[in-house]
Amino acid sequence: MTIARKSHARRKLKGANSAGVGVDETPSRPAPALARAGVRPAKSRGQNFLTSGTVADRIVAAAELSKTDPVVEIGPGLGILTEKIAARPLRSLTLVELDPRLAARLRERFADGADVDIINADFLAIDFAALVTDPPVKVIGNLPFNVAAAILRRLSDNARMISRMVLMFQREVAARIRAIPGDEAYGALSVFNALYWKIDLHFSVAAGSFHPRPKIDAEVLAFTPRATQTFAAGNENERDVLETVRASFSAPRKTIRNALSHSLGIDSTRIARALERAAIDPATRAEKLSVPDFLRLAHALRIELAGRIVTRDA
Repeated sequence: MTIARKSHARRKLKGANSAGVGVDETPSRPAPALARAGVRPAKSRGQNFLTSGTVADRIVAAAELSKTDPVVEIGPGLGILTEKIAARPLRSLTLVELDPRLAARLRERFADGADVDIINADFLAIDFAALVTDPPVKVIGNLPFNVAAAILRRLSDNARMISRMVLMFQREVAARIRAIPGDEAYGALSVFNALYWKIDLHFSVAAGSFHPRPKIDAEVLAFTPRATQTFAAGNENERDVLETVRASFSAPRKTIRNALSHSLGIDSTRIARALERAAIDPATRAEKLSVPDFLRLAHALRIELAGRIVTRDA
């Protein structure tokens, strides 16, 4: 995948009947626009285009934009969210679009006037720190369903550069992200998210709000970074905590002692000592543990192992 350079032209959104864009080619009527761009929605890319202007309004409102905000939109597609964002007074707007045909169409839809930069690239392949020149930024996106969790992980790696995010996921994935201990959906993704973010708003989006229509509904989540960071990004403590969470949920039907022993390849007696040091019942299961529990457990395992925690498949 070739990463295109930013377009630094000052642009404003063209009207529906401007050159290059037909009157029937609006984001709320995606079929003609996609046909003209030569794009067939690909299931392999998780392409489901939002068509509801009402939902788009709710997403942009949830971002709480101000004139001082730099904004990054991931996967703008046909621009239904872009139009709403660009209508607000902002410091800047950067669009990251994987499909070169859609990126070209977005350029067509902007004329001289507003500060919009378009990057034709895979979001997972770019350097977010290089992308964000004036942090903190706000991030908005109808994420491709097949890589949404990976994108959230990349954003979490850069949480210190972000002031707020409003992102759309498949409903089941969203439920896992915002689950708390004891919830049926609670798992490693829930803990990973809770280490970096608080979710202060969520709402459902019906499957009929997309083209093509997915089999299940979606859900929008609004994230704010935790006021007190759990650990410094990229340090050994962070890696140990993430490995501990991953190992703990590696075998959901097993007790925490057996899951850790199997995943880390360590004798269960050593695991039992670490659990005792962390004040965790070895017979409990990972889905009962909170973020503070995992932080204590990671510290105890590091002491027991006298070094970095590494799962067998790492």
